Amino acid sequence: MMENTNQTSGEIRREKIPLTCIICPMGCSMEVEVETDAGGHKKVLSVKDNGCKRGEQYAAKELQNPTRTLTTTIKVEGGDLPVVPVKTAGEVPKTSLLQCMEVVRRASCKAPVKRGDILLYDLLGTGINVIACADVEKV
Repeated sequence: MMENTNQTSGEIRREKIPLTCIICPMGCSMEVEVETDAGGHKKVLSVKDNGCKRGEQYAAKELQNPTRTLTTTIKVEGGDLPVVPVKTAGEVPKTSLLQCMEVVRRASCKAPVKRGDILLYDLLGTGINVIACADVEKV
């Protein structure tokens, strides 16, 4: 259902968007009423069917600036395993995930690797590091 309103600052569009919260295992199916201005900026007006306050926070963040923690692997040279599981130490913009994956895909490290080691610094200028999630011993 979409409702349009016009104001002097430009066209304002209102719509109701279904959204599933991923903050906790409940996975609440919410209905989020959003106002989008002519510049594409979204403002959450209301959230229905969220089980807790975190649902409101998630909806606002997801619709205004979605981010994700990236989990993948990096090649290891000279290790007892061919790859080490890694993750970003924080969330990166969702729009940058494919570019981040390309950087990580090209990366490699040398054994030994310890859990918590920083393997990539400042991924794509986001200020977020990529860290090892396991130990890989040298062979």
